[in-house]
Amino acid sequence: MKASDLFVKALENEGVEYIFGIPGEENLDLLDSLRGSSIKFILTRHEQAAAFMAATYGRLTGRAGVCLATLGPGATNLVTAIAYAQLGAMPLVVITGQKPIKAGLQGKFQILDIVRMMEPLVKDSDQIIYGRQIPALVRGAFRIAEEERPGAVHLELPEDIAREEVEDDRVFPRQTIHRVFASDRAIEKAVNVIKAAKRPLLLVGAGANRKRIRKPLSDFVNKTGIMFFNTQMGKGVLSGDDSHFIGTAAFSSKDYVHEAIKKADLIINVGHDIIEKPPFIMKGNDQQVIHINFHSAQIKDIYYPQVEVVGNISNSMDRINEALNECYACNRDWIKSIREKTRNAIHSLDNDTSFPMVPQRVVADVRKVVDADGIVSLDNGMFKLWFARHYHTHEPNTLLLDNALATMGAGLPSAMACALMYPERQVLAVCGDGGFMMNSQELETAVRLNLNLVVLIFNDSGYGMIKWKQTVQELPDFALDFNNPDFVMYAQSYGATGHRVESSEELIPTMERAFSDGGVHLIDLPIDYSQNTKTLLNDLKQFDA
Repeated sequence: MKASDLFVKALENEGVEYIFGIPGEENLDLLDSLRGSSIKFILTRHEQAAAFMAATYGRLTGRAGVCLATLGPGATNLVTAIAYAQLGAMPLVVITGQKPIKAGLQGKFQILDIVRMMEPLVKDSDQIIYGRQIPALVRGAFRIAEEERPGAVHLELPEDIAREEVEDDRVFPRQTIHRVFASDRAIEKAVNVIKAAKRPLLLVGAGANRKRIRKPLSDFVNKTGIMFFNTQMGKGVLSGDDSHFIGTAAFSSKDYVHEAIKKADLIINVGHDIIEKPPFIMKGNDQQVIHINFHSAQIKDIYYPQVEVVGNISNSMDRINEALNECYACNRDWIKSIREKTRNAIHSLDNDTSFPMVPQRVVADVRKVVDADGIVSLDNGMFKLWFARHYHTHEPNTLLLDNALATMGAGLPSAMACALMYPERQVLAVCGDGGFMMNSQELETAVRLNLNLVVLIFNDSGYGMIKWKQTVQELPDFALDFNNPDFVMYAQSYGATGHRVESSEELIPTMERAFSDGGVHLIDLPIDYSQNTKTLLNDLKQFDA
């Protein structure tokens, strides 16, 4: 058997459904082996988009997504998306090609030390130096990528190794990863701290956005009466319509939810990772923090929990629930007014009729149109803060955003992966005009794949987030404005359908029509970001958390 055939057999053994990427001449044997495989190869227009799609597959399934690139520039184009997966705890296996390593005739042409380049970005990086290594290295790559904490793993397959003949075609079977359970002593300590608390709060982070965690968390909230908030990447674990929900920590301080955080004497922190932008900053030891996660806390000067419950989150919450046989936080008078004030502020402009539209109205309209299980994939930009604060999610992983690397360019490819995986569900990509143009060429990929996908572009002809930061720092507006193409014609040139919203009343029917018609639709939406300074700066100056 050719080594590339064995490589594909090992991938099939891992249950790989898709490989996203752009092959080069160094991958041709592997590509030929894929030709007769059950694995679907998804050709993209940029390697970065391929890795974003693969990372999103991993994020949603818990099984490593796979992307492919050639040597040199193909591999370097993957770097941003690999960092996105690694920081965001998304399981990803990266395959790159390389020139022959036993006898090369091209000197150093296109050759970089890709294995070494990847090492700071991934959990593990290896070059395959002989064919019989393949089964063990592939099995190891998927195991490492998927085990806690999930992340990226890199394998380099040189073209002469791919062409090598191997005699043994056996592969290693997948093994179920049995996550460790927290110790009885850790559970007991957490329970005692919860019982002693007078004003506890529950914080739900990205690590809780996994299967089988929602029910134990919901049972905990209903049993104890403890109110909860979430990080940006923890949205959807518990419903935003739950009466115990107070809001999202879109900032690290000085937001409405921080009034509650400031008054709480205990924060039960489930699934948060300090890679994500901090939802609150610890100061002193007056406020207790319980860290409940698959992995131990990374101690920093802003986060040093006094109690840690390390192990399977679902199991930990079940055992804590069993030990709490009465309502310890039924008196919620201290927090009711904060929740009400937060809700009123968040929804005050839901029906604003001005045009260009204000982001609050846009978020409210999107929520009205998108089903409870519909997926909204956010790129990075000013709009992300508005969605994080204002968009109430009902199901896990239905608002996909990146609050770890926070890179532009990920929103469209991530939405495409969702549309590919869940063709029966509504999928909406929300992008700023800056971030959209960083991977806009993937519209062709979306059309070629016959995806049902709607792309909503917040059009302000500038890098709005950085313009806001200039204002915050009282600096003059400088060097952040640009011109855009005609987005309607741009969409049509790829075979998609383009729409331009020209009044606030048009957005809802335009989105409804796009979802109903199917196919790829792009909506050009002029946006008024003047609310950025007023609502996200001036109105919040009263809070000094």
